[in-house]
Amino acid sequence: MAADLGELLVPYMPTIRVPRTGDRVFKSECAFSFDSPESEGGLYVCMNTFLGFGREHVERHYRKTGQSVYMHLKRHVKEKATGAAGGAIPRRRNGKVFLDLELNRDFNGEDYEYEDEAKLVIFPDHFEIPLPNIEELPALVTIACDAVLNASSAYKKQEPESWDEEIQVSRHARSLRQLDNGVRIPPSGWKCQKCEMRENLWLNLTDGAVLCGKWFFDGSGGNGHALEHYRETNYPLAVKLDTITPDGADVYSFEEEEAVLDPHISEHLSHFGIDMLQMQKRTENGHHTDNNARPRVSEWEVIQESGMKLKAVYGSGYTGVKNLGNSCYLGTVMQVLFSIPDFQRMYVGNLQRIFDYSPLDPTQDFATQMAKLGHGLLSGQYSKPPMKSELIEQHQQKGISPRMLKALVSRGHPEFSSNRQQDAHEFLLHIINLVERNSAGSENPSDVFRFLVEERVQCCQTRRVRYTQRVDYCIQLPAPIEAATNREELLAYEAKRKDAEENMRAPPEPVRARIPFTACLQAFTEPENVPDFWSSALQAKSAGVKTSRFASFPEYLIVQIKKFTFGVDWVPKKLDLAIDVPDFLDLNRLRATGLQAGEEELPDLMPPIVLPEDTRDNSMSSIDSPEIDEAAVMQLAEMGFPLEACRKAVYYTGNMGPEMAFNWIIAHMEEPDFAEPLTLPSMIDPGPSTSDSPTGATPLGNSPPEESIAILTSMGFPRTHSIQALKATNNNLERALDWIFTHPEEEESDALSDMADTEPNDNAFSNANSHSDSTLSPDRDTSGPRIKDGPGRYELFAFISHMGASTMSGHYVCHIKKEGRWVIYNDHKVCLSERPPKDLGYVYFYHRLSSS
Repeated sequence: MAADLGELLVPYMPTIRVPRTGDRVFKSECAFSFDSPESEGGLYVCMNTFLGFGREHVERHYRKTGQSVYMHLKRHVKEKATGAAGGAIPRRRNGKVFLDLELNRDFNGEDYEYEDEAKLVIFPDHFEIPLPNIEELPALVTIACDAVLNASSAYKKQEPESWDEEIQVSRHARSLRQLDNGVRIPPSGWKCQKCEMRENLWLNLTDGAVLCGKWFFDGSGGNGHALEHYRETNYPLAVKLDTITPDGADVYSFEEEEAVLDPHISEHLSHFGIDMLQMQKRTENGHHTDNNARPRVSEWEVIQESGMKLKAVYGSGYTGVKNLGNSCYLGTVMQVLFSIPDFQRMYVGNLQRIFDYSPLDPTQDFATQMAKLGHGLLSGQYSKPPMKSELIEQHQQKGISPRMLKALVSRGHPEFSSNRQQDAHEFLLHIINLVERNSAGSENPSDVFRFLVEERVQCCQTRRVRYTQRVDYCIQLPAPIEAATNREELLAYEAKRKDAEENMRAPPEPVRARIPFTACLQAFTEPENVPDFWSSALQAKSAGVKTSRFASFPEYLIVQIKKFTFGVDWVPKKLDLAIDVPDFLDLNRLRATGLQAGEEELPDLMPPIVLPEDTRDNSMSSIDSPEIDEAAVMQLAEMGFPLEACRKAVYYTGNMGPEMAFNWIIAHMEEPDFAEPLTLPSMIDPGPSTSDSPTGATPLGNSPPEESIAILTSMGFPRTHSIQALKATNNNLERALDWIFTHPEEEESDALSDMADTEPNDNAFSNANSHSDSTLSPDRDTSGPRIKDGPGRYELFAFISHMGASTMSGHYVCHIKKEGRWVIYNDHKVCLSERPPKDLGYVYFYHRLSSS
């Protein structure tokens, strides 16, 4: 018999591999479904790729790859015989088979036992060889089988590979010197001390200097001032400002030239007024809670409807999502997205096509994993009543585990790849971004959220205006506390709280602010000041105000309530408020109108380009007699700076005065060409001088600045593609770089004809009311297929609620209206809602009503 088995396996021996270090063995879940060893058909693990497949999908993999040998894993769950000792450890046969698999918590361990079995299956004849079978199998096959059976599952291999586990402790962390210079870092409003960069900012942990990083391939970047500062001072450690959380931050060591861990980061940050110790603690149940905040029991009970007898529902569209430990933000977002027909049609309607054309490793394919999750949520296959309901907690169902999707969509993201709680709104925008990037050339379901915002900017001094359009995906509504209907009660509470604090008494019962939704909408539409506004009419900085209106209305409207803020001590705080969010919403009065009669437009000019000297092309030709404020030049020269350096400083700061020019000099004085004569690209020559086109301002309609083109071409991008990217993004380098990555070269011919071609990035999503990836001319065609404009009348169909003191702590649930009734999705539990807490939601979802 041994010889027979050996001969049978000879043709397949070259395809059987022993798992090596780094190989992931998917022995607990199918790549296309949520089938597992506990499923009726068990799980088939390919002995070459180590991918797992359910019974319905293993044939597809065999036909596509020709791999014939699979290990079939099956776990049998049985009720214990009557009289078995209560609390006994579940008996397992073949104990080494599934050492790393968790017990199914849907079954009471004291009443059920598990029997595991494994066997080799050879396709296409389904010839089976029971395992273990040491005597009869060739040695290589036996070694491979043992390695697969004893390997950790792919999930357990991935979990330790989070952002903060890959890096080592810095040698400077313990002995870091910090200057006692009185520097205190505010919780917001940062910008580089040597330029105007407001992104990719790093805080030096020795002297508190806030400086920008350098350009990266992913579109983030700066002018390298943080690195320059290290070279000048040798202060080794810096922390990225937008990554600071209660559990740590991203720290970089310039001396070690790599990301590092700083075990003393809390102390180092507190030196500059950033307090991490008071932010939160982790509790045992997988959620985070604020350790010092007063427990908000009422909020948790109201949102979860925990005091009511909720009726569990099962079947298609009523499948729960297991919480992997602070993953409820993912579960709620995906529940809402797959309640939208466009997402259902794209991923579940095309399920077979997506699966048939999936790559060889479907675990790494976005469309495949979205289709897998969508089918899991909508099929009803994983939403069935419990086997033995009298022994199981009420409302409990099996649900599905989103491990594979989470591992894919969070890969490379420092926050979502961790096991910490995250902001559901930020994750929603992250998913929309991924949908955008993975929908090239096919239906894009996220278009239902896509709309145009018209921004009207007015120069307060000249009263002239500029209209632009940008693409957005959600609106963020302020929550004006001053508009609370119970303001007197709030003032009384605040007085009592301060009195209790001064007299060291217990604080009074908190009072929740009640704010009308109309007040939030009004605050959203009010004009706002434009920071660092540069008036093209004045050719100088001036006061400016901006108003935003809808240039189009999306099919589905996302509304986020801005409930979260930072205290002066950096402790994230959630505003305790309730808003009477309406079921029906009419926004037609907020429709944009465009340029009005009597309004005069600002000239289409850009401010002078200010870039570090080392990024300029050495081949730039010189311009004769550029217009430069010679008085400012002489003031700087009298300070002892080289004359040519002073001329460059005044020019590159747009003749805006000696103070701005002085800052430029300080930032560039260490550069080798600091004192060399001013050189400019010939294309910046504005030609005949007119009042609307003075030297130093670039007409918006002209070709992009040569400096910007040079930067992109130096990264290896074709010149024509770089020019199109800059034109499509109004000459913004960061957006242009993102545009290039999201618009392959072959699409160049169509790129400028589509008014909404620019793909989204996380930053544009995160501040929907202040900036975006695409700036569009108001006379541009706005009827493209990616904008689904229509009436601005909506009906509420879903909302995500948050419990806890911070987005980095607490718990999320969502409510979705299905078949005319509200349903609460609380992790794996899905029940009919008795009192949906619409006034306590965080992110709301509306669908457009028909014009009839």
